[in-house]
Amino acid sequence: MTELSIDTASELASIAVSNEGVLLAEMTWRCRRNHTVELLPSIDKLLAQTKVAREDITAVFVTIGPGTYTGLRVGVTTAKALAHALGVPIVGVGRLELDAYPHAAFDGDVIAVHKAGRGEYAWAAYRGAPWREVAAPQLAKPAALANAAASSSLFVGEIDEALTEALPASAVVASPASSLRRAASLAELAYGRLASGQTDEAALLVPMYLRPPAIGPQPPVE
Repeated sequence: MTELSIDTASELASIAVSNEGVLLAEMTWRCRRNHTVELLPSIDKLLAQTKVAREDITAVFVTIGPGTYTGLRVGVTTAKALAHALGVPIVGVGRLELDAYPHAAFDGDVIAVHKAGRGEYAWAAYRGAPWREVAAPQLAKPAALANAAASSSLFVGEIDEALTEALPASAVVASPASSLRRAASLAELAYGRLASGQTDEAALLVPMYLRPPAIGPQPPVE
């Protein structure tokens, strides 16, 4: 089994090659909004480094969001095209779950957060043993997010000053380094689902957006 993982939900892109969920090689870089230009050449470079041909890939894993419109569109489209061309299964995993997953051993709710603009944060909550979602991805202002959290939750992801000030004193905030989302986590989590028969239909797999993308005609400002 050789899997390709693609995470383009933010300006920090990450890809990985794994064997039954175990990392073989990984590449993470600040892509900003150049996913269209940089993703495929980076995949080819990583495959060359690991001496893996595209035809050797037996599954494709991809982050489905929420996140940036361009990044998600490019990542999900690329993953679906590769899975279709190679005739292999595809597994989509949410960005917030991937932020939370490295902290699965925490004894309590792990609340993953990322800035969503307009003073709001995208967030979801997870808990381990067994690993599960306890609050679905949603948008909230800092005060509402803090009120929704359990008293001793671990906050991970994009925790800025405004959110930190709103959190209760009992909340634990992970360090930025420990909150770095990587394709290695995607490889491990998605392979577990693949091994248990949980795959996605490529034609039906779409990016997750918590609000309509800010493109196209906009409603008039009153």
